Amino acid sequence: MKRYGWKLTVGVLCLAAAGAALWGYPRWRSSGAARAFASVEESGGAERRVPVVLTPVLPRTFEERVVVQGNIEARTSATVSARIPGPVERIFVDEGDTVVAGETKLFQSDSLKLSRALDISRQDLAVARCGLREKEANLERVQADLAKAEIDIRRFEKLHEDKAVSSNALEEQQSRYKQTSAMLKHAMSLVDLGKEQVGQAETGIAIAQKNLQDALVVAPVTGSVSVRFLDPGETAGVGDPVVRIEDPSVVEVSAYLPAQYYPRIVIGDTRIRMRVYGVEVGEHVVTYKAPTIHPKLRTFEVKSVVKNPPEGVVPGAMAQIEVLLDKREGLGVPARALQTRAGRQIVFVVEDGRARMLAVETALETDGWVELSGDALSEGTRVVTQGQFLLKDGTAVAVRDAAAPESADRAGEDV
Repeated sequence: MKRYGWKLTVGVLCLAAAGAALWGYPRWRSSGAARAFASVEESGGAERRVPVVLTPVLPRTFEERVVVQGNIEARTSATVSARIPGPVERIFVDEGDTVVAGETKLFQSDSLKLSRALDISRQDLAVARCGLREKEANLERVQADLAKAEIDIRRFEKLHEDKAVSSNALEEQQSRYKQTSAMLKHAMSLVDLGKEQVGQAETGIAIAQKNLQDALVVAPVTGSVSVRFLDPGETAGVGDPVVRIEDPSVVEVSAYLPAQYYPRIVIGDTRIRMRVYGVEVGEHVVTYKAPTIHPKLRTFEVKSVVKNPPEGVVPGAMAQIEVLLDKREGLGVPARALQTRAGRQIVFVVEDGRARMLAVETALETDGWVELSGDALSEGTRVVTQGQFLLKDGTAVAVRDAAAPESADRAGEDV
C-alpha cells in the first residue's frame, strides 16, 4: 500500500511539471529571451549577436552644483513695539493690511494720562516764567538801591573831608554800599536760577509732547502686517511687540553651505538657482556671505536678494537651492553608458558590427550626462547606452532602433 502511494505522488508531480511547462511556453515565446534567440538566428545561427542601442556623444553644458534647502525671508521687516508703558487704547491695523512708512497709524497707547502730563508741564512753565519776572523785578530794585548807595557814599566822603560828618557816619554808608552790592549779586543769581527753571520747564514740555507723540505709533517701514501680537485694552510695557511688518516685494533667500565651499563663494559672482514649491525663481547672485564659519556646525550662511518675486514666493517659504560653483561647455555621454571594469570607467562603441571597449576619463555630471575630460571620444561618436551590460570587447552586436529602447533592454536582460 505504501509503495502505491509513493508512485501516486511521483505521478502527480510529473503531471504538474508538464502542465507548468505547457502554460509557460507561450509566455516564453513572447519574452525578450525568445526575441534575443531569434536575433541570433538572423545570421544563420553562425554567431550570436547582442541587440544594442547607440547614442551619440554631444556637446552639453555641465555644472558643478551644491543642492541645499533654504528659507525665504523679507529683506525689510520691523517688529514695532510700544514706546510708552500702559494699556493699548486702539489698534488701527489688522493682519494682512498694507501700511506705508511714516503715514499709516498702527496703534495708540494711554494718551489721556500723557495729555494731562503735558498740561502739567505747561503749567510748570507758566509758574517758572512768573518766578523769573519776580526775580528780574527784585534785581531792578536792588540795582536802584545800589545806585543810591553809590551817590550817598560819594557825598559822605566829601562831607567827611570837610569835617561835616563823623567817621562813624561815613563807615555806615560804606557798609550799606557793600551790603547793597552783595544783594545785587544775590538778585542776579536768582534771575539766573529763574531762567534755568524756565528752561527746565520748557524741556519738561518737550518731553511730555514727545511722550504724547510716541503714544501714537506710525509704520516705520512700508509693507504688510504679518502678525498682531496684542488686542485693544491689553497692557504693553516698553519694548513689548504689538505688530510685525514685512515687505514682500523684496525677499532674501538664506541657506547654509558646508565649510569646504567657503573659498569658492564670491559675493556678486557666484550664482544661485532657486525653486520654491515648484515655482521657478531663476538665477540670482550671492549678495551676502557670512564672515565666519560656525565652529560647531562647520557651515556658513549665504544670501541672495530677489526683487519682485513671483506669486507664492513669500517670507517663511522653503526654497530648493542650487549653488552653481562651476559651469562649462564640453562633450558628454549619457551616464548609463558608463561602466566600471577592472577599476576603470569604460564605454562601448561599435565598429564593423562588434563592440569595442574604450577607457574614458570623466568630470562633471549634469542631468544624466557625464562630461568627458579626455580625448578618447569625439563629437558624434555613438556609444552603447542599452544592452552594454552583456558586452565585452569584440562581442558581435545587432544595432537596434533607439525609438524602442525599452524592448532592447528587456531583450538584453533576458539573454
